[in-house]
Amino acid sequence: MTLILNLESSTEVCSVSLSENGQLIDLIESDEGQNHARLLSVFADQLIQRNKLTFSNLRAVAISKGPGSYTGLRIGVSLAKGICYANQIPLIAISPLQAMSHHVSSNLEKYDIQAAPDLLLCPMIDARRMEVYTAMYDQQNQEIEPVSAKIIEPNTFDRQLEKHTLVFFGNGASKCQPHINHPKAFFINNIKTSAQFMCSLAQTAFDNNQLEDVAYFEPFYLKDFIAGIPKKNILKQ
Repeated sequence: MTLILNLESSTEVCSVSLSENGQLIDLIESDEGQNHARLLSVFADQLIQRNKLTFSNLRAVAISKGPGSYTGLRIGVSLAKGICYANQIPLIAISPLQAMSHHVSSNLEKYDIQAAPDLLLCPMIDARRMEVYTAMYDQQNQEIEPVSAKIIEPNTFDRQLEKHTLVFFGNGASKCQPHINHPKAFFINNIKTSAQFMCSLAQTAFDNNQLEDVAYFEPFYLKDFIAGIPKKNILKQ
């Protein structure tokens, strides 16, 4: 029995799931906003307790590695490392983009998407302004184009749309939809990052010994963190 705790904190969704042999057992999540510092560890404790387990029963912890929210990623990785250190268990890192893609590729019929040789999946995580973090995957969830930050304009995906049908989803897709008008571009609404999408990928990584160095692992930020300028300068009185 392989019990894995999955932590997703890369976006506004704060999500924790428990999986056994790659199958979802239980899930707690909230999409109320950036409350990860308050909620993530509480959700993890609640999930363990209500399934009558202890953290020592876990075989691994899987963390959403990014890209995404700088603060959210730091909170998730800090919690994951703490659990791993305390219980001497390995750390697994999962791409939130690939996790969303895996969910969609496994449920094409549910989302009224017709499987086709030219079909590519394009998950999106909202970044600042008209920018998204994105990548492209085939129907076997193999990466076709690597993770990148793209500024969305009407012609951003013209090259890919010449040869492929693209399916866009994730919390960055909705702001892109008005700007991408093409007969081979399709959008799925209401798909967000979630720890429930990590279960199968985490199990595969565990089985293949694709583990991270707990001491040195850092989130995949993709871009440097840029602090906002406070509206009020407290040094000026």
